[in-house]
Amino acid sequence: QVQLMESGGGSVLPGGSLRLSCVASGHTGNVPSMAWFRQAPGKEREEVASTNEVRGTRYANSVKGRFTISRDNAMNAVYLQMNDLKPEDTAMYYCAADLRPWVSPNDRFTYWGQGTQVTVST
Repeated sequence: QVQLMESGGGSVLPGGSLRLSCVASGHTGNVPSMAWFRQAPGKEREEVASTNEVRGTRYANSVKGRFTISRDNAMNAVYLQMNDLKPEDTAMYYCAADLRPWVSPNDRFTYWGQGTQVTVST
């Protein structure tokens, strides 16, 4: 069983930056697939960025060039650096993980964190 703990959310002005962190515990060995999702009120949950051992990283079109996903394999941690934040980035952000080497965009990650709120407003 993998447990995920997110941190780093908060409130920021448009154009600002935040860095989200997520640490996986409860599993001996590497967690090959990790991702960030977000869900805004009244909207479906969407994948923001993911990283895996088979196909590297992928990003939602809406965040390309502004967000960067990275990981620390030694700590089984994944990070999301968010720059040039916009009001439409406001959402609850969730960390997700899977022990499969790759999770397709149409598939569902197995393990989920509780979420951390990101609010972008004036």
